[in-house]
Amino acid sequence: MPVHISGKVTIPDDEIEVTAIRAQGAGGQNVNKVSSAIHLRFDICASSLPDRFKERLLNLPDQRISKDGVIILKAQRYRSQEKNREEALNRLREMVSSVSGTRKRRIPTKPSGSAKRKRLDEKSRRGRIKELRGRVDE
Repeated sequence: MPVHISGKVTIPDDEIEVTAIRAQGAGGQNVNKVSSAIHLRFDICASSLPDRFKERLLNLPDQRISKDGVIILKAQRYRSQEKNREEALNRLREMVSSVSGTRKRRIPTKPSGSAKRKRLDEKSRRGRIKELRGRVDE
């Protein structure tokens, strides 16, 4: 089943390499005999993603992306292999969709005239207060 990123962008199954491996950590005998963890590999450069997606993914400062441009995800939260597969695919979907949108350009704003006036009035008021703290001559 292909991974849907947006309305137009999908990742076909043959571009995602999913292998079952043994999970780490506590779990008793079950963890030693059942390969329930999922190891997902996705080659960004060899994929059918649009070029702008590939470029943005390769520029991400993410340790899960190797120097060769391969996304490597390991999912082992659940005891079920199917749930771990779903989690790994969801993580891949989130990672790719995070680079799909374009950021809105920030328009710098300026303070209003009344705000400037208020700031200057407060400055002069504070100055007068501090002026009164000086030495008193009798």
